[in-house]
Amino acid sequence: MTAYRDQYASLFNEGQNVVLIGISNDPVEGLGSWLKDADFPFLFASDADNDGATYTAFGGGLRGNGMVDSRAVIVIGPDGRIAATIEAFNQNDPMAYEALAEVIDRVTPEPDGI
Repeated sequence: MTAYRDQYASLFNEGQNVVLIGISNDPVEGLGSWLKDADFPFLFASDADNDGATYTAFGGGLRGNGMVDSRAVIVIGPDGRIAATIEAFNQNDPMAYEALAEVIDRVTPEPDGI
């Protein structure tokens, strides 16, 4: 997710009116510490104590062991609706960012003046 943070402005037009939520089974304490240190421009949620209920409420599917896929990402569009659920976001794969950019481009209007 640090690559997304570092490319946020250039790849995703500052994420205009889009809310990005990364969901994992990592404990709240660990996520909170990491987020504080890394200064991410998006949200994270822990599903560690909810047996996947938070993630499935956003439309995600759980793995066979009942856990959230590693680094699942939910994209909320400007209309407040779920635009996409990316069940296994590979933060080290440049193609993952291209796919995420496609979702964001699809749900966000072009900036004024372009």
